[in-house]
Amino acid sequence: VAALQDEKNSLMSENEIMNDRLDQLDDTLDDPNTVVAKKYFHAQLQLEQLQEENFRLEAAKDDYRVHCEDLEKQLIELQHRNNELTSLAEESR
Repeated sequence: VAALQDEKNSLMSENEIMNDRLDQLDDTLDDPNTVVAKKYFHAQLQLEQLQEENFRLEAAKDDYRVHCEDLEKQLIELQHRNNELTSLAEESR
């Protein structure tokens, strides 16, 4: 029982130390003048920019897909029309 209590006390002490370190890191991120905070905010800004770029590219991809489908329909229609005109030309000959 004593050994378990010692281990429990040791773990509680280690937990307190870790929580203190976590609080210090949180404070570091909250202070915009620290190097870590600057890097963190810069990384956040880059992430937001990349998300916006990704959204823009996804929208452009969708637009191109629709445009491509329209062009494919036009191609099929033009091929049919070409076949019709070719057969009419052969009949005329």
